[in-house]
Amino acid sequence: MNRRFILAARPDGLPKESDFRLEDSPLPAPGPGQIVIRNHYASLDPAIRGWLDDAPSYLPPVALGDAVRASTIGTVEASNVDRFQPSDWVMGLNRIEQYSVVTPDDFMHPIDVSLAPSVTSYLSSMGAVGLTAWFGVSEIMKPKAGQTVLVSGAAGAVGSMVGQLAKLQGARVVGIAGGAAKCARLIDHYGFDAAIDYRGKDVAALAADIGEACPQGIDHVYENVGGTCLDATLLHINTRAQIILCGLIAEYNGEPQGARNIWQLIVKSATMRGYLLMEFVDRFPEGSRAIAALIAQGKLRFDEHIEEGIDRAYPAFMRLFDGSNDGKMILKLA
Repeated sequence: MNRRFILAARPDGLPKESDFRLEDSPLPAPGPGQIVIRNHYASLDPAIRGWLDDAPSYLPPVALGDAVRASTIGTVEASNVDRFQPSDWVMGLNRIEQYSVVTPDDFMHPIDVSLAPSVTSYLSSMGAVGLTAWFGVSEIMKPKAGQTVLVSGAAGAVGSMVGQLAKLQGARVVGIAGGAAKCARLIDHYGFDAAIDYRGKDVAALAADIGEACPQGIDHVYENVGGTCLDATLLHINTRAQIILCGLIAEYNGEPQGARNIWQLIVKSATMRGYLLMEFVDRFPEGSRAIAALIAQGKLRFDEHIEEGIDRAYPAFMRLFDGSNDGKMILKLA
């Protein structure tokens, strides 16, 4: 049987366990032009929350009664496509289920597990998370030596890697995270120059801390949170600063908060742009190789938090929103 993590109801705010169910179905068979993948691991990411709503987005919403969408890595079980053979390792945007029937698209490609420290690296440092950081820094941000980069959600999987990559370019890097332990980790483990705890602070208090940590102002913002973090940050941007919107996790489980200090974009002739990894889908192998090389040279550190069993899908997913995960959240399915 194929066990699947099903969306049973549209979440209202923070997802509840009753919004999902586990369901068993017969093992699938591939049709013409399709392959069957045995999913070994699934990536749990905040972006999944947005796909659960019936609202316009860059991908269609997950259908009620269907398995929840997620990036997975696994092995080909059966194939009607010449370029995919049984036992090949592959990565793609599939579902949280033990087996997926897939018509290969731009997101589905073979992976060479011998290049990675662990096969799970293709869901973390060498997968969508790492690639989001890699292309965001190397192709969009392009920080220069001596500039100041501020990263919100800095202790998260993307943010921690963004900070390290910016440091490799010679930038001064400041991170915003939740709690003293995560702030200490940013400095001691990931090499950030300074860290700011956002918890319990309004815009004025957080802005004061940002000003102290960034006395020369901010040249680049890598925004993963939005809300209070973004409003406070905008008060310290430099002339012609660049704000990259990668995520707005503060709004994923509630009403949109907006940004009240965007006037500063005019004052400082600054730019703000949205960023999706899909801009670089044709360059994924290139990015993965570059990241693998930095890991091999000891220049990048990355942590994974792996939960075992599809029955742990809901509590593991919710760790993303209470901050109790210690690294990239991955669910082991097989």
